[in-house]
Amino acid sequence: MDLLLTRSFLAVAETGSITDAAERLGVTQSALSRRIQQYEEQLDTLLLTRSRKGVELTDTGRLAVNEGQRLVTAFEKLKEEIALHQGLEGGTVRIGGGATAVSFVLPPAIAAFQQEHPKVLFQLKEAGSSEIADDVLNGRLELGIVTLPLQARDLEIQSLTNDDIVLVARKDHPLAKARSINPRMLGDQAFVSFEADTALRNLIDNEVRNTGVEINVVMELRSIPSILRMVLTTGHLAFVSRMALGDQPDIVEIKVKGLSIRRRMAVVSRKHAALSAAATSFARELIHSARDDGQTE
Repeated sequence: MDLLLTRSFLAVAETGSITDAAERLGVTQSALSRRIQQYEEQLDTLLLTRSRKGVELTDTGRLAVNEGQRLVTAFEKLKEEIALHQGLEGGTVRIGGGATAVSFVLPPAIAAFQQEHPKVLFQLKEAGSSEIADDVLNGRLELGIVTLPLQARDLEIQSLTNDDIVLVARKDHPLAKARSINPRMLGDQAFVSFEADTALRNLIDNEVRNTGVEINVVMELRSIPSILRMVLTTGHLAFVSRMALGDQPDIVEIKVKGLSIRRRMAVVSRKHAALSAAATSFARELIHSARDDGQTE
């Protein structure tokens, strides 16, 4: 089976659009359509149907997605095993995490690591903690950065860093002028927040609710840069990681009396699974770096 065609099909299945998948893969729509046609001819079945909303998977298409992901993962694992025998410099690190991890924790760590090991390839995925943990358990990722607590017996969990979640506003917001505010003042404000049912969103909602306030979320986003952009353009409030405020001169932190939101982040890997040399080395340096910075308890 041609893995190029498999990857092309998986991209279309994931995006639900020939146009979006072609842009992601860096090919024309017509070239991608030909690949899908060739893939269907190889499998002798119809995998996709087109509609006004994009493309939809057939029953055999859904089966092909599951098996295609398994084949791609097995191939990547084979490459990593070969790289392991060839040494660290030929390896790949497959790692995922939430918005804070991908935007602020991993970039400086990867940059420092690649100064010593420039040939190591990093494959990053941004998603919620539950999805990242599932990907690690299923072998799609070797490492994940997640929010604790996490219910997963088959994962190795190593504490990484403490992350303070703070209230932020555009600097001209009326509440931004106060040194600190009473939680009750949040009740009539509009908020931009993370997607519902994610670990971080649940933590924020529960901690604010403990002060007797229910915040009014009018917009949900996954990425921290998108949330901060909405804070700037709409004037709404948001709770984000303090790490995000370093290069945001037009956004200020507002202290809330009696409210302190801190989450614990950890690096997870699958128990009893041998990591690649590159992933092993990167995880070790990532954890040691956090400890050297005094970020762990």
